[in-house]
Amino acid sequence: MSNSMTDWTIILRSLRARLFSTITTVVTVAVAVALMLVLLMMRDSGRRAFERGSGNMHLLVSADASPLVSILNGIFYANPPRRPIAWSKYQEIAAKFPLDFAVPTQLGDSYQGNPVLATTPEFFTKFQPVPKEPWKLASGKFFDTEWQVVLGARAAATTGLKLGDQIALTHGAGGSRDTGASKDAQPGPAPGHVHSEFKYTVVGILEPTGSAHDRALFTNLNSTWIIHAFDRRERAEHASDSSKDHDHADHDHDHDHDHDHDHKAHHEPPMTLADITDEDRKVTGLYLRLITREGSDSPANLPQIFDMLRRDPTITVAQPNQEITRLFSIVGNIDQILVGMAGVVMASSGIAIMLALYNSMEQRRRQIAVLRVLGASQTRIFGLVLTESALVGVLGAILGLVISLLGVRIVTAIMRDRLGLVIEPLLSPEVAMLVVVATIALGVLAGFIPALMAYRTPVAKNLKPLG
Repeated sequence: MSNSMTDWTIILRSLRARLFSTITTVVTVAVAVALMLVLLMMRDSGRRAFERGSGNMHLLVSADASPLVSILNGIFYANPPRRPIAWSKYQEIAAKFPLDFAVPTQLGDSYQGNPVLATTPEFFTKFQPVPKEPWKLASGKFFDTEWQVVLGARAAATTGLKLGDQIALTHGAGGSRDTGASKDAQPGPAPGHVHSEFKYTVVGILEPTGSAHDRALFTNLNSTWIIHAFDRRERAEHASDSSKDHDHADHDHDHDHDHDHDHKAHHEPPMTLADITDEDRKVTGLYLRLITREGSDSPANLPQIFDMLRRDPTITVAQPNQEITRLFSIVGNIDQILVGMAGVVMASSGIAIMLALYNSMEQRRRQIAVLRVLGASQTRIFGLVLTESALVGVLGAILGLVISLLGVRIVTAIMRDRLGLVIEPLLSPEVAMLVVVATIALGVLAGFIPALMAYRTPVAKNLKPLG
């Protein structure tokens, strides 16, 4: 026991004597371990997070450039889709195929940078953002008529909106966070213009789903169509006014301005559902689910219907699960490179341990010679240096584990804030133990050459009086 305690005392004193070198080496090892663990934790959990949001739909129909772009835009709100689908196409698809639901959606508007998805009540009653996890309200109700809006959990938190608040949406995916008067706002898609003529009332706030839907606002499709009809009329009137003389144009502008204020005074929108035309009835996506047997989520006719829809050149058809798999096959190649880089960093940390001990050997030769004279065998000296090297590996592994747990919290918080994705990283004990053991083994391996130097240290030569 005393021999063991003496050995630990020697090792600890040696580490303290080279405190700066010891700390930098331990931190180097810790960073390598943390990088490896974060990458391993994020690999599977990132995929699970992306699978949330597509929910119980089987197909997503859009007019986007590719199925992958369709998924990124229609489910993860990456960008507003550039091309719409005619309402007649939606009616054709809904009537032609055996569907459990065909939920139309439209993206393009925003509020304080949060996407607004216009849809029908079936979005909440039929579509589930996560399979077998239907929508749940934290407060309020789902919309059931025009000019009502329901907030995703993240959207409610970032905007600070409450039930009963009235808001005006930005028509176009503008990044403007000013939701005040729109009269001074410049029209157009960048940054968009606020339609203060149309006031929405917050009627519901959703429970978190852990998907990108949490950062969206949801409203009735009819409301968006009415705004489209209003914009269409505005464009027509502007074109008509531009052909008249300047005075007449000013008179009309004042008349329209007063007309809008009259509506505001009576709290009525300047247009109604009766004013919309087929040109206004457009959507950007269709969430489709085929009829399935109870307990099954993979209908046998899915490939056939997917193929039939894909033959239509006017639409893009995507299978969310398939596209997410494809996305992660692309990301997986990058992931392997990152894991490889983490391995290189770990190898570099092993070299750092070796260099730190190797450089200390020159200063410790006399100490080793004294220990030999006091009865320490060559084998014991060899073991002391190896143990010291292994201890650096242990300290680095423990610190790396702590850093990885803190680091992954930061990464997941950024993903939640920027993308609305709730990632739940899991670190299995087996993987953690494997990395820790590998790090200790690397430390032992790194200490082999310095230990061999200590083993071969000549006693007589290093006990000569110092010059």
